[in-house]
Amino acid sequence: MRVRRHMFAAALLTAALALAGCSASGSGSAADAKSAGRPGAAEAAVGGGPAADSGYAAASPAPGSRQSGAEKKPVAAGTHIIRTAGLSVEVKDATKALARIRTTVEAAGGHVADETTERVDDTRVTSHIVLRVPQERYASLLTELEGSGKLLSRKADAKDVTDQVVDVASRIATQRASVARVRALMDRAEELADVVTLEGELSRRQSELESLLAQQASLKDRTAMATITLELSEPAGTEPLADDEDPGFLDALKGGWGALAATVHWIGLVLGAVAPFAAVLAAVYAVWRWLIRPLRMRRRAAAAPGQPKQPERTQQAERD
Repeated sequence: MRVRRHMFAAALLTAALALAGCSASGSGSAADAKSAGRPGAAEAAVGGGPAADSGYAAASPAPGSRQSGAEKKPVAAGTHIIRTAGLSVEVKDATKALARIRTTVEAAGGHVADETTERVDDTRVTSHIVLRVPQERYASLLTELEGSGKLLSRKADAKDVTDQVVDVASRIATQRASVARVRALMDRAEELADVVTLEGELSRRQSELESLLAQQASLKDRTAMATITLELSEPAGTEPLADDEDPGFLDALKGGWGALAATVHWIGLVLGAVAPFAAVLAAVYAVWRWLIRPLRMRRRAAAAPGQPKQPERTQQAERD
């Protein structure tokens, strides 16, 4: 019994080391069988029973199965292309044009991924918009956006990533099968050292699998939805009148009204600036008129006793 246990433990460790050196092309099962030296150990490492409990849909089948070749080289249907475009359009009203574009894109099944709107020189509005639209509506929406105003510039790009999509899908299938094999070995391991080694290997392979799945999701999103970057801008301003173009009555009326408004504005500013000084002068005059002057008059009257006393009305008249 001890001899059998040691032989089985040696076979497990040898299979684990062979799994660590397997390539992404899916040749790990043959390497396990050669390094173990026993067909029974290789079949146990690739068995599909325990792998079914791991939660992965692409567990590897038996070595003689017809599906093994299909898992190694999955066939992608159609061509996968990443489309991007950049447009610069001049419109009369950027705010209204932006509202129309947002409605059109949402009706086509797309959405606004990013938007930046700002006012330049307090006279013009500019908008930077990133649109994500379905691939089948990319050409029609691009033409419609070009016609929304005066086209200033355009740049379009198409990148074929079919080979990359097929490669990532193949690596995912191989990595899932590899994870399933390590799980099967963990279910059969009895020694603590073997379990610890297999757990580390399983963690590394699951991390690689998650990275590949993230790459696949990114490729799927970029190939399913095209990206259009749109720059909306308003004209710099109205052109001045030509030299031979005389102003009319309305132009003169508008100019006169502007001059009157400017005059009233400046008069109000002058009155506002003078008002504090006028208030201080009025207060000083009131103090002198009703306090200081009557007091001086009484002192003069007291200093001349020989003069006859004038009636109160006469004194009041002199004060006035």
